[in-house]
Amino acid sequence: MSTYYPVYKDNELETNQEPSKSLNVDELNPSLYDARRSGGFQDLEYADGPYETGRENLLSKNVSPLSRFTGVGAYPLEQQIENKKRGIGRQKYPFVVWALTVAMIGVFINELVVNSRAQGTPVSFHPVVNPMLGPSTSALINLGARFPPCMKLVDGVPLSTEFGCLNNTANPPDILCSLEEICGFGGFHDKAPNQWFRFITAIFLHAGFVHILLNMFAQLTVSAQIEREMGSGGFLLTYFAAGIFGNVLGGNFALVGSPSIGASGAIFGTLAVTWVDLFAHWKYQYRPVRKLILMTIELLVGIAIGYIPYVDNFAHLGGFLMGLLVGTTLYPVISATKRHKLIMWGFRLLAIPLAIVLFVVLVRNFYTSNPYAACSGCRYLSCFPTAANNHCKGTGLSTSSTGV
Repeated sequence: MSTYYPVYKDNELETNQEPSKSLNVDELNPSLYDARRSGGFQDLEYADGPYETGRENLLSKNVSPLSRFTGVGAYPLEQQIENKKRGIGRQKYPFVVWALTVAMIGVFINELVVNSRAQGTPVSFHPVVNPMLGPSTSALINLGARFPPCMKLVDGVPLSTEFGCLNNTANPPDILCSLEEICGFGGFHDKAPNQWFRFITAIFLHAGFVHILLNMFAQLTVSAQIEREMGSGGFLLTYFAAGIFGNVLGGNFALVGSPSIGASGAIFGTLAVTWVDLFAHWKYQYRPVRKLILMTIELLVGIAIGYIPYVDNFAHLGGFLMGLLVGTTLYPVISATKRHKLIMWGFRLLAIPLAIVLFVVLVRNFYTSNPYAACSGCRYLSCFPTAANNHCKGTGLSTSSTGV
């Protein structure tokens, strides 16, 4: 059904126009009309909306700062719905995504330089081949991977444990370094390991060319559109809340001797926002059932990738969960009815305290408890049992990287 607007002439309403002669919005924008006829609305998580067409025309002047931040009330309801269908978000360019991508590429180049200086090649082929085509395990730990033995005392990995140094190429290693040397960042200063910042630094590291190409593709498509939809402020909070919480969850339940890196948890958090968008705006979506099927397949593929070495499924699952909670709170949802608005605020009021409780409980649990005792089978959510990993038992440390 076409949408009609009254015709204005010299800032006055043209009252002598017959209703049948009202101007059709499709006549104002023939390209939009053609897109409708051909079914050309793009999926919102990948679409670059046509921002040129009247994005500021209907902006309300009497809007509170809170309403502008949340995206509620900035435009009349009809314009919000039209923008949603056309993939127009709160801003044109995903500045945060671009900045993060540049930073991560720069960090990855540094990873290759560090490994090249230590082993003579940017990609590690000894003592074992890195399947992601990147640095050695020791180099990744040294550069800030999430590695619990560097973050707290771990029973199965005492401070006396020796690892293959960054320049070791033998299997078993013949050039050994202490845990403190491998962890780097100035060591532990005769105290217990407490490199908590690895929950954050691990987000910027990638295991190799394969890993970073997959993540940056997802980040520049899915995450970029979510930033356009949410705005940079809400996106930044969602991205890092999801990335950090994914690492916290992995630190609790993944094998303590297996380092984990990557922006996957943060990207899964932005992927979760597309689910919030789908269900909150179901009737405004183009072919929502087909979209739900494709998004489910996409999610299952991402979980399957989480079983690859250096990638942690707990980061994926934790990032997705936190993305749902934070996304529900910050994503600008269109509520055409009072009932829909009350439902959304109900979800938001539940999501905020739940997100805080999960962070507090799991961070405390990481430092004070043994999560394996509470959920010994949880490790299988991120570990496929093979002889090489001792069927997901023990710490997960490999004899090719340690002297044990």
